[in-house]
Amino acid sequence: MSRIFLEQRELGEDLRRLFEWLDEGRGGPLAECEPPVDVFETDDTVEIIVDLPGVPADVIRVGWSRGVVVIAGQKAPAGCHDHRDAAFHLAERGFGRFTRVVRLSGALDAGRANATLANGELHIVFQRIAERRGGEIAVSVRAE
Repeated sequence: MSRIFLEQRELGEDLRRLFEWLDEGRGGPLAECEPPVDVFETDDTVEIIVDLPGVPADVIRVGWSRGVVVIAGQKAPAGCHDHRDAAFHLAERGFGRFTRVVRLSGALDAGRANATLANGELHIVFQRIAERRGGEIAVSVRAE
């Protein structure tokens, strides 16, 4: 199985455009909260699960470029944050804009990737494909 890397910064100029696409029209910093992410692989897939309770599907954007998956969106504050005069004793639930970046390695069919949001979890599945570089390919020889 291949190695999977999580990265947050310094992705290079080639991903700048992907971030801009994910962030278009929103203004301000790219991330304000950080939802937890699990990444795992099987023999046939690489899968990403992101905890996004209370986030509707229409505010989530998922992009792919050169083996990097970028997941962005916005989580609305919980109802208790509407109490401007309240004195909070504990506030751990994050809200605001988020961006998570996952670098994947290995041959994956990004065109067939699918993402579903159910019960507060975003589940993204990439199908593995046979590595095409460096492998042996048999070429048939025919007599003329």
